[in-house]
Amino acid sequence: TQSYRIQIEVRCREDGIMCNNVSYVGTNKKTGKSIRLRGRTVHSYASDGVTPTQFQGYSFINGSTEYFVSEHGYLEVRRGDKILFYEEGKWDWVENEK
Repeated sequence: TQSYRIQIEVRCREDGIMCNNVSYVGTNKKTGKSIRLRGRTVHSYASDGVTPTQFQGYSFINGSTEYFVSEHGYLEVRRGDKILFYEEGKWDWVENEK
């Protein structure tokens, strides 16, 4: 986003749909301060309520605060129903070398 550089690493097998082992490093572009979080992928579900369908983004929890990075590139930080921060960004995909 304009204010943050966010690095996300999905640490699950590529053939899996859902992943509960995702890392987030968000760095404030003005101050250089970073926050590191662990999270999961977020999906919508089929009518059975069990089968994951469309990928929505990534969710990271820090106490009572949720950081959500959408598949469309926006960052939303919320506590309960209150949105603390929202900013649109763009993805810059980088493949990890293994």
